[in-house]
Amino acid sequence: MAHHHNRLQNALIGSLAIVIGSSHFVAGAHNPGPVTKAVVSIATGDTLVRAAIGPTGLMTQVGGALEAFKTSVGPLSHSLALEEAFRSYFAFKSAHPGEVRKPLLYFVDYGLPSTTPRGYVFDMSSLRIVDGPFTVAHGRGSSTSQYGVPTRFSNSSGAQTSSLGLYVAANTYDFHGKSGGQRYSSVGLKLMGVSTGFNDNAYARGVVAHGAPYVTATRAGRSEGCPAMEEGRAARLLPALANGGMVFLFAPESNWMQRDPWLAASGQAPVTVASDSAQKANSGS
Repeated sequence: MAHHHNRLQNALIGSLAIVIGSSHFVAGAHNPGPVTKAVVSIATGDTLVRAAIGPTGLMTQVGGALEAFKTSVGPLSHSLALEEAFRSYFAFKSAHPGEVRKPLLYFVDYGLPSTTPRGYVFDMSSLRIVDGPFTVAHGRGSSTSQYGVPTRFSNSSGAQTSSLGLYVAANTYDFHGKSGGQRYSSVGLKLMGVSTGFNDNAYARGVVAHGAPYVTATRAGRSEGCPAMEEGRAARLLPALANGGMVFLFAPESNWMQRDPWLAASGQAPVTVASDSAQKANSGS
């Protein structure tokens, strides 16, 4: 009986690989309806591989993006980090195509320490990395030490925490901050949080993307909740993201992963493509 189960499992895994491997990204394609929530789950050791059954518009886009980036992104803190970002991006774009006016996605994996490059900017049309990996700051309220992995995320004013989820990039402006008792100026990018309940207070809180002198190529100090980057990089990237690009801040935080509205909107049916980065993260390398 166990031998028969193993043969069936192997056959299903092989079929899944064929389906995912044959997926192609179609720029601008949208799935107007909800993705069918039925899934096939196959236990393979410690990994749960799932494939959507039924309409495949959004899942095909996600699978295509994962296939394109799987060998060039990582290591990541969680095997679904990149997939969550792409599912949210395409779900929002499908629902609000007029708001996604640029194909750029600024992705940060806050499950990694601030001494590890954890930020990328992706071109979701040409499926290429515009920049990254690079260091990114997190909020001082999200960690107890200056450098390390943030563990607390909040949508509350005054918390000085990072907020997880999906954002639409608004306009740039002249940002002024203070670091080490010295004032500095940089380009700032206002962010509209669209993950209701998790980051939709970001604009009112003044959580923005900006350049900061406390972010260097090797480590990032703490911000007041902003995904700050090196000053020179901010000058190059933030104007390109402005007025229609998107931002996705990830961490392996179970409450958010289960309840973020754009992950729910994408059907909660992950299409996992085996990636070198996920394998490295899982192996601890």
